[in-house]
Amino acid sequence: MRRLFFRRWYVFLLSTALLVGLPAGLASAQAMQEPAPEGAAKVRVSDPYEGWNRKVFRFNETLDQWFLKPVAQTYRTVTPNIIDRGITNFFNNLQEIRNLANSLLQLKGESAVVAAGRFTYNTVFGLAGFFDVATAFELPERPEDFGQTLGYWGAGSGPYLMLPLLGPSSPRHFGGMVTDIVVLPSAWDTVESPTDLYARGVQIVDKRADLIPAESFISGDSYIFVRNAFLQRREYLIKDGKMVDDPFSNSNDEDVMLEDF
Repeated sequence: MRRLFFRRWYVFLLSTALLVGLPAGLASAQAMQEPAPEGAAKVRVSDPYEGWNRKVFRFNETLDQWFLKPVAQTYRTVTPNIIDRGITNFFNNLQEIRNLANSLLQLKGESAVVAAGRFTYNTVFGLAGFFDVATAFELPERPEDFGQTLGYWGAGSGPYLMLPLLGPSSPRHFGGMVTDIVVLPSAWDTVESPTDLYARGVQIVDKRADLIPAESFISGDSYIFVRNAFLQRREYLIKDGKMVDDPFSNSNDEDVMLEDF
């Protein structure tokens, strides 16, 4: 048990190390890839550390522009679309164990069944997840993480944070990410070192390559755009898609419209 615990800490530290160059640009694109739709719950922005966050934002952007993005662009150029899509599907399939565990912790029986079904269908019939056959069986992904679990049980988000290498976050989001990697069961536990090192590297490059098209949607103050997109997306996930009349931030900052994604 102790060995498994330390192994998960190793995987977490390894993942963090591999994220060198993973900037606000990538993490924000993650938030924008599946944005909260028009009518999503409004977000009240709490950004007391904006001065520091902006410095970290610029640091992350610089690392991305000089390191990760060129690698991702090369990967996108040389990798056939079917292979690129298959690699993305494979890594998404590994996340279904996380989705299942957090669905159970949130007492969401239907979501737990969907996660288990998706993992089974895609692993058995989709060549270990290379093909997303579960969606064809009307089992679309229902992402759940421990940050959402904390929100489900009433934990507040806390102030907005821009983390070095990791991008936009909050105390609740970061705590949930650590718990998902270190504590909860994961398909990654079956991957031996150094294979996990190579696999994590491929996963990061693949995700960055998939998110390159999203960069064209950034407008105005990129820091504010990234922050609002991230916070609104997280709130939408925690509220399971609950809709309200006003989808925009109730603050004096620039509002962000996401329906064009």
